[in-house]
Amino acid sequence: MAKGKIKQPELRDDQVRQIMLQYFFDRNKNATSRRGKATGAAAPISVIRAELKDSHGLSIQQVQSNLTYLLSQGWVEDQPISKSFTTSKGGVIPAATSYFIITAAGIDKIGGPSEFTRDRFEGIRIEATGQNIITLGNGNQVNARYREVGEALSDLREAIKLSDRLDENAKVDLVVDIDSIQDQLAKPNPNKSVIQGLWEGINRAASVAGLAEAASKVAPFIAGLFT
Repeated sequence: MAKGKIKQPELRDDQVRQIMLQYFFDRNKNATSRRGKATGAAAPISVIRAELKDSHGLSIQQVQSNLTYLLSQGWVEDQPISKSFTTSKGGVIPAATSYFIITAAGIDKIGGPSEFTRDRFEGIRIEATGQNIITLGNGNQVNARYREVGEALSDLREAIKLSDRLDENAKVDLVVDIDSIQDQLAKPNPNKSVIQGLWEGINRAASVAGLAEAASKVAPFIAGLFT
């Protein structure tokens, strides 16, 4: 009896998005022209679908739905090229071809922040505050004295995004709350009551989702803010 093919587990949307954003990142990195089917940084949807099907087995539906998400989040942008055609009767028919390309935010997401990444505090004389602001791997900025808690929060943030025990709404809520804590850590004097309230909810949800270990690496630093 012939053995049947082993069915591969279906990819989660976040996994598909990671594959697609990496594809756009690599395409931009290796590009020799602004746009084009083979060597362009930007490519039409037909090329994107074909290449992602060949390289990762992604379906048209997976590519289309997750491209919509990447576009709405600003990781990828649509750069349409408009043309027009004249009919035999003299009429003009407009047409447009969409070319999709990774944005600066998408490049930073995959490759990490650059020294050219726009500073959220641009225009503010940070040195006058006596602070040393650093950028974490997720692009958020915190006071250098909170580096350890900031990095631990970034690790927890990634664990939450990859969790298969949290739905997408819960992930969004938790990621936003973690970002809010990191925003507080950019202040000269973080609002401890805000941090405590946010952390209690994050810690509780992380424990239920089986992420207690990642949360436990953050907890001592949070506790240290209140001593």
